Amino acid sequence: MVEVKSHPCFLTPSKLNPDYPLFVYLPGMDGNGQLLRRQTAGLESAFDIRCLAIPADDLASWDVLTEQVVDLIEKEVEKQPDRSVYLCGESFGGCLAIKVALRRRRMRQPHSPPLFDRLILVNPASSFNQRAWLNWGSLVSGWIPEVLYRLGSVWLLPFLSAMERVSREDTRALLDAMQSVPPKTVIWRLALIREFDVDESELAEIAQPVLVIGGGADRLLPSVAEAKRLAGVLPNAKVVVLPKCGHACLLEEDVNLYEIMKANNFLESRDAVSLLSAS
Repeated sequence: MVEVKSHPCFLTPSKLNPDYPLFVYLPGMDGNGQLLRRQTAGLESAFDIRCLAIPADDLASWDVLTEQVVDLIEKEVEKQPDRSVYLCGESFGGCLAIKVALRRRRMRQPHSPPLFDRLILVNPASSFNQRAWLNWGSLVSGWIPEVLYRLGSVWLLPFLSAMERVSREDTRALLDAMQSVPPKTVIWRLALIREFDVDESELAEIAQPVLVIGGGADRLLPSVAEAKRLAGVLPNAKVVVLPKCGHACLLEEDVNLYEIMKANNFLESRDAVSLLSAS
């Protein structure tokens, strides 16, 4: 993938598929877009992938970050306006994806097409405030020296993933991603998640099909309960529970996001037909 610029941008894998549906991935707290690595090969068989990368020193508000993402997607759509767009947000990126969906809906002119066709939320951090210890930790993290913060990143690994299901290489990548973000930025992004609050009446306005994936072994957030809550509000949502998976489930060795989408009939009918013809 290309290097991250000084402002949010899209990273692209080495294999581009301009004739395929567009798949936009919004990452977790690390913001670097590289942790989709285990899913890239499977997704490339069906999609043209873009991964959002947020600079490590970026302290943008929800509103600014949302506008930037909308602009990036719109530029991609302008290149090929007839293809489907799938928006996928993981953890922090799940909150951002919801913000993008609501912002686009509020600003959309009558009769103009939606920004995306399908929404995928993977262990969205919208349940952050349901974990009292996380909320408390986010408030005091500003007092922790950087050396202790980096040591704490190692301590957090078992909460972020089911370690026995993640390869050594991917565990190293996860740790590197965590430690690439300076404490000041982590504190800022934790504050954003802590302040994330979307009224259920607004969520009910998201009409696109939504796939909400929850890790049953998520020790960081109550992701299964949150997936079910969201599915009870979103008018066209389906829940997929991965019983043995942790918070960073897309790094786990037996998780294949594309196969999950296929198994749950989550491909647009025109995309499924096109892919079947291509194969």
